[in-house]
Amino acid sequence: MNREGYKIHIIGAGISGLLAAKTLEAKGYRPIVIEATDRVGGRVKTDIVEGYQLDHGFQVLLSAYPKAMEHLDFEALNLQEFLPGATIFKNGTSTTIGDPLRHLSLLLPTLTSSVGSLSDKLKILKLNLSLKRKSIDAIFKSETTTTLAYLENKGFSNEMINHFFRPFFSGIFLEPDLRTSSRMFEFVYKMFGEGLATLPKEGIGAIPSQLKSQLKTTEFKFNTEVEAVEDDRVIFKDGSEAATHFTIVTANTSKLISNLNNQEVSWKSCQNLYFEVASRSIKKPLIGLISDKDALINNIFFHNSLSASSKGSYELLSVTVVKTHNYSEDQLLDIVIEELQFRCGIEIMRHLKTYDISKALPDMDHLHCDMSPTETLLKPTIVLAGDYLLNGSLNAAMISGERAAQGVIAQLEDGLSIENLSSEYV
Repeated sequence: MNREGYKIHIIGAGISGLLAAKTLEAKGYRPIVIEATDRVGGRVKTDIVEGYQLDHGFQVLLSAYPKAMEHLDFEALNLQEFLPGATIFKNGTSTTIGDPLRHLSLLLPTLTSSVGSLSDKLKILKLNLSLKRKSIDAIFKSETTTTLAYLENKGFSNEMINHFFRPFFSGIFLEPDLRTSSRMFEFVYKMFGEGLATLPKEGIGAIPSQLKSQLKTTEFKFNTEVEAVEDDRVIFKDGSEAATHFTIVTANTSKLISNLNNQEVSWKSCQNLYFEVASRSIKKPLIGLISDKDALINNIFFHNSLSASSKGSYELLSVTVVKTHNYSEDQLLDIVIEELQFRCGIEIMRHLKTYDISKALPDMDHLHCDMSPTETLLKPTIVLAGDYLLNGSLNAAMISGERAAQGVIAQLEDGLSIENLSSEYV
């Protein structure tokens, strides 16, 4: 059978599924992507609501991600750059800190900021330099501890940890206690140090849209739900079936594949609220951090401080909540609006939308930066992909998609016939 004749199904049109399709296409295969929703992206999507671009959760693209540089056309994405710093709200006042070596305008605010001592700020420069010299591979082979313990061991003061590191990285890790592995902290910190946080002009959803546009022979089946994946067939919710030689599963693995042991993925959640406001209290493209210990809000961002393709009529404010709570939707909205006024001096005009994201990031203890293609093989004809196999990042999602496709290609091109493939677990 020639390469075009093989039926290779990819379940899920998120980043890892799109990279799997791209890798297979490059070798002459014609994969079929099955997606339960109406578009590509998975957890990386943008809606247009009343003229505003609303990303599904506050997300950024770190321009230093190696796989992003390899697979994305940054110029075509028209990346808008955040300043390398943050405005911190505490006790009803605000102060700004950042990396003056990368943007001179942040020098004076950083030196005069009440957050952290001069010693803390020198330690940040030292950390920047040390991580620039440390490879990604070395980071993920390092001994691991929690991010909190790591920062304490580096000698940062409680003031610096609680009013900068905790709110900043809570927004990235989606957990307020900094229990995330120090490997992930070092990796993300290195990426921030070597590149910039950016956002495509059309929103974060432009990333999967661009990846889809790179595909020429892949077939997409949208609004199609899968009930189960077996060795030689994909079973759909409507009872129909499709014969398959290989299936790459990127989502709902434990629900789709029978007899799995310890394959359930734990997830971190967050809530992302969008509001119309009359004016921006943070004029520059800086993230706002709310560092008060008893605050529910973690971070805010005024999206129109960056150029956007669709801006709406007023200023757009994004608010992220990462703490767990038992508030109803109405109670949450009331508390967030009250905190914005009390802690940040922001008056809300109108609530636009709330995204309750139950599966925002995989919650993992053992993190890796890469894997071999054979490690993606669950069975000889069923292959896994997804950032949960490595670490919770767009870079990891891309790598896992590549490796899953390479695992399929290795099976096909090592001279193994489909008929002789064992149905036993690898």
